[in-house]
Amino acid sequence: MSAAEQTLSPRGRTLEIAPGRLLRYALEGPPCAPLVLLEAGSFGFSADWAAVQRRLSAAGVSSLAYDRAGLGLSAAGPSPRDSQAVAADLEALLEALAQTGPLILCGHSMAGLHLRVFAARNALRVRGVVLIDAVTPEAMDHRWAAGIVGPFAAISRFAAWGASVGLQRPLAGAFGDAIGLPTDAKAEKQAAFSDPTHNRWAAAEVDAWDDDVAEARAAGPFDPYWPLAVVLTGDGRAPNPLHDIQTTPAKAARNGMVIHVPGANHASLLGERHAGHIVRAIQSVAAAAAKAC
Repeated sequence: MSAAEQTLSPRGRTLEIAPGRLLRYALEGPPCAPLVLLEAGSFGFSADWAAVQRRLSAAGVSSLAYDRAGLGLSAAGPSPRDSQAVAADLEALLEALAQTGPLILCGHSMAGLHLRVFAARNALRVRGVVLIDAVTPEAMDHRWAAGIVGPFAAISRFAAWGASVGLQRPLAGAFGDAIGLPTDAKAEKQAAFSDPTHNRWAAAEVDAWDDDVAEARAAGPFDPYWPLAVVLTGDGRAPNPLHDIQTTPAKAARNGMVIHVPGANHASLLGERHAGHIVRAIQSVAAAAAKAC
């Protein structure tokens, strides 16, 4: 392990990926391949994956979650905070950790855009993909989906301002954890809810949304030979145009699957109540990838 690695932090460590730049990561489970990379959505960080990682470890699966630049316990990075910057940081983290083996990519929400870019840059290492209620660049062709980006960016900037003046602090206990996380991760999530630095850089990521969409489009679709699972809320019975777009990558894959999770919402998909569905999706993709080798 690098001499630049720092002291233990909640659910993980921090590691220098560039001079003066530390990223916090949580590497859990036995040392085995493929490694599951867990990319959080907007305002999310490694704590979001605590319930999923706990179950993956119990199943003998190795996984890596981390805090993107400026989020959680990671140092800020250069602007803009677009998908190319996110992919470059993740590549640097993997190199610093000497993680050179095959990967399964798993992303929630806005991370769907980041994974398109990372997958294109690292195609020879990817063995499969899991998308959890994820954004795709094609979804931005849907009028409703495209229409929420501007208001969401405005809300994100307001959250950053509110955190800077302490508005979120009294609300953190009630609203800080919408996922339903284990106790230790819940405390981290609640702290981040009102943390000015975390909110500032999370808002900066949302401001790069249009660039992320353009970069994801340029990266092209996922390789159809990669097993790919899409995990969505609801039971799949009611017509949902957005879900139709989100399932397109699974339909395009030679080994694609769609898992619906009744009773879950966009955030709680990652929580203790529903984490088993995410693990099932990851294990299914890993099994399909192993058969394809």
